[in-house]
Amino acid sequence: MNIKKVTVIGAGIMGSQIAMQAAIHGFSVVCYDIKKEMLQKAEEFADSWFEKRVRKQKMTEEAAKESRGNLRFTDDLKEAGTDTDLVIEAVSDLVAVKKAALSSIDAFTPEHTIYASNSSYIVSSRFADAVRDPSRVVNMHFFNPALVMKIVEVVKGPHVSEETFRTVYEFAQQIGKTPITVEKEIYGFVVNRIFSALTREACYLVDQGVASIEDIDTAVKGALGHSMGPLETLDMTGIDLEYNVYMEKFRTSGAMEDRPAACLTERYARGEFGRKTGKGFYDYTTKQEDK
Repeated sequence: MNIKKVTVIGAGIMGSQIAMQAAIHGFSVVCYDIKKEMLQKAEEFADSWFEKRVRKQKMTEEAAKESRGNLRFTDDLKEAGTDTDLVIEAVSDLVAVKKAALSSIDAFTPEHTIYASNSSYIVSSRFADAVRDPSRVVNMHFFNPALVMKIVEVVKGPHVSEETFRTVYEFAQQIGKTPITVEKEIYGFVVNRIFSALTREACYLVDQGVASIEDIDTAVKGALGHSMGPLETLDMTGIDLEYNVYMEKFRTSGAMEDRPAACLTERYARGEFGRKTGKGFYDYTTKQEDK
């Protein structure tokens, strides 16, 4: 299948950057969000990003203009869905939210449209029935920041057709990414299963007072060779996202061990989601550690 028009649902950090990545590689892209303020922020970020690339001589003015011209933002669902070949959803990692988003746009898309979910953990078979043809729903998981990180996980769910998988895999390559094949569905896929084990232990150490936030991150970076510590990474990706991931799993399993750690719950309740709010495990307003 030849992808020409791409629609991204969700104009948050991930959604807007996925949309920009596709636009840079020559695809016609529409980024949709129900909230006008989100669209405005995403559009302002895109304009600023392209300007900086030109100013730093990492992109020619002509290339930046062409890439920006490939990208538009809208709160009109019909405009977003009409004639699109690929829909990438980048909404909250909640099954109900994903079902609602996919079902809504499915009313306006052509029969051949493929739906790719950027879910960080949830397998697509849990919401594939939201559209007319579940065989065209697949997990395509990008990593933050999507304009920088190369790896994309593409998952072979039991309902996914070979054509759908192959088209999405090749699309990832076409937009400059390195796709990996996840041969069967599993919660969290490959990377986040490994990362979750690390962050869960890091949060446990915080809750037990075993070591300071800073020392935990320093130890992981210095001894394991990671470029960022697990708690620093949670601040970057969003403590609210991590909290919601755990809560969604807990609601599904009912297992007490699936509840979010106390240090996540406390920060979520205070609205301290990390870098985007200025405070999380660290205080980004004063650059001092949040103890």
